[in-house]
Amino acid sequence: PYTAIASPDASGVPVINCRVCQSLINLDGKLHQHVVKCTVCNEATPIKNPPSGKKYVRCQCNCLLICKDTSRKIGCPRPNCRRIITLGPVMLIPEEQPAQPALPVQPDGTRVVCGHCGNTFLWMELRFNTLAKCPHCKKISSVGSALPRRRCCAYITIGMICIFIGVGLTVGTQDFARRFHATYVSWAIAYLLGLICLIRACYWGAIKVSYPEHSFA
Repeated sequence: PYTAIASPDASGVPVINCRVCQSLINLDGKLHQHVVKCTVCNEATPIKNPPSGKKYVRCQCNCLLICKDTSRKIGCPRPNCRRIITLGPVMLIPEEQPAQPALPVQPDGTRVVCGHCGNTFLWMELRFNTLAKCPHCKKISSVGSALPRRRCCAYITIGMICIFIGVGLTVGTQDFARRFHATYVSWAIAYLLGLICLIRACYWGAIKVSYPEHSFA
């Protein structure tokens, strides 16, 4: 938890310890602010309670965030982090002490690295081998490689079976088709189904794969 503002040093200037690197921060002329910035690590430390209706959240990358006190999820804006933080209830603290951040609770999900843009997002499904839509680039990818590999093999198998059936019908019913032209429809259906299956196999073979970074489950 955050400590109260430290006693003034020998020169009478109020100071406080940085809540990231523990360096002393000079508060002279800054007591009217809600947060101050450390000159050593460049991270922010609160010295007052947040504004009404707001709360502080400290990300794992040490970025201090301010959000609504009713928020249950918040995303870190730093490009090299982009964590999605699920928030717990806000704890009330005395007015003279700076606010302490709400601790993130473990979400029931998995952090996934997008196969398209490389950003990390929270995937709430508790099972892999599903399709996920990245909230950053809005593109769809497969969570894990088992699903596209399995479906690609299945579509190739079905497609080849349909094509072999079409070839068999073509060879075996040529004489019959010359008298009954409706036989050509069965050939077309077999070849068309085979072609569609092979196209779907190409889709599943080329789909991007997103891999889970860490499971909270």
